Amino acid sequence: MTFTPAEITSRLAVGGYIADDELATAIAIMQLLKRPLLLEGEAGVGKTEVARALAAVHETDVIRLQCYEGLDQSSALYEWNYQRQLLAIEAHRGREPDSVEEQVFSEKYLLERPLLAAIRRKRAPVLLIDEVDRADEEFEAFLLELLADWQVSIPELGTITATTIPHVVLTSNGTRELSDALRRRCLYHYVDYPDLDREAAIIVSHLPQVSSALSSQIAQMVQKIRKEDLRKVPGVAETLDWAAALVGLGVSDLHEPPEVVHDTLMCLLKTREDSARMTREVTNRLLGKVA
Repeated sequence: MTFTPAEITSRLAVGGYIADDELATAIAIMQLLKRPLLLEGEAGVGKTEVARALAAVHETDVIRLQCYEGLDQSSALYEWNYQRQLLAIEAHRGREPDSVEEQVFSEKYLLERPLLAAIRRKRAPVLLIDEVDRADEEFEAFLLELLADWQVSIPELGTITATTIPHVVLTSNGTRELSDALRRRCLYHYVDYPDLDREAAIIVSHLPQVSSALSSQIAQMVQKIRKEDLRKVPGVAETLDWAAALVGLGVSDLHEPPEVVHDTLMCLLKTREDSARMTREVTNRLLGKVA
């Protein structure tokens, strides 16, 4: 099932994700061409949330593969349940070896990992390959083969062809340059921090109890903080945490009392250096520019 960019924007909003026109168009083309979508951007801009919202659009599940250095095929694709196999071998001691081998290397003892699970679902899931830049180049090459053929080979069982083609979203924080081959295989969209209006809309979408005036003030303040010389720039998740904290403390206006703003910046600042840089004087200076 495919949707127009306008329909995708509307459906994503229902799922709690406020998308810009470029992202909605990228998702529409992704579904039209049945191609993976590579989302690149800074940590905290909402790349992972795209996959969750896309699953809501299609009323399906998200299967997530979290990438890391040293990730291998068996961890991503399948493993055998060795403990159950050993018990079965012990129970069938004395039988023909070939018969025992055929039994223990069967579906009953196969443990699906995210990639195999994604291609065997009856209803196409959203396959989220998160932080693919953290995986090794060898794993990236294996991933390319899977995305091209949609089949995998298990020596003991043979070739398994995909039951359905999942909606594939890959994310990258840019810690390693991805191969040209992977980039060519995917559609590409760079996810930036939201602009002022969209960030305010995101706040209201997730926290309906926040007034439009306060959400605008929070978005203004966060955007100004992002322009400071910080080691870890706050993302959208931090914005939502801060908004929830302010509302929970009974704040309806950032200027009344202004002290609360500085005292709650722990929701946005994640390192000792950033907390030291954001002095009360700096907070007051930035707050003075918030309407």
